Amino acid sequence: MLDDLSNRLSERLKELRQGRGWSLDELATASGLSRATLSRMEKGEVSPTAESLGRLCRAFGLPMSRLMMMVEDTFTPRVPVERQTEWTDPETGYVRRSVSPPAPGLSGEVIECHLPPGTRVAYDGPPKPGQEHHVILLDGAMSLTVDDTRHNLSAGDCLRYHLSGPTVFETSERRGVRYMLVLI
Repeated sequence: MLDDLSNRLSERLKELRQGRGWSLDELATASGLSRATLSRMEKGEVSPTAESLGRLCRAFGLPMSRLMMMVEDTFTPRVPVERQTEWTDPETGYVRRSVSPPAPGLSGEVIECHLPPGTRVAYDGPPKPGQEHHVILLDGAMSLTVDDTRHNLSAGDCLRYHLSGPTVFETSERRGVRYMLVLI
């Protein structure tokens, strides 16, 4: 019988695989672990080793610390503004504040973003394909291109989608934008 943390880890590994739409065989190919071992891990019959976790993290494209954070069983409900990490892109002035950062036991994340006038931020592909996004414009206007479809958004609009391909965020030369991004 596995301890509670190992059981939560087993469940999370299965969720990660299923979230990517992978079969056990596909994960076996991506990780170099046998299908049987993966099945036993997901069922909680065996606890993964450090080496097998390393292989799985590489296959899923995430650090082991992030995986372990996903299975911790507690989180702080209140996130004071002074603990909300803010990052500014030195090239564009794009500001991103993690209002509700990732936390174990929670599947959502909320980010507040500010794009100055005349800013273009392009992403070649998603870090997590299929992730659900909700973009809510608080002030200003921008165009957001998702999978080759351009959406012109203004204050109060919400665009929601599953991230699967490239995205481009653009503001006009005259006006920037402030928006919330909800990741699920």
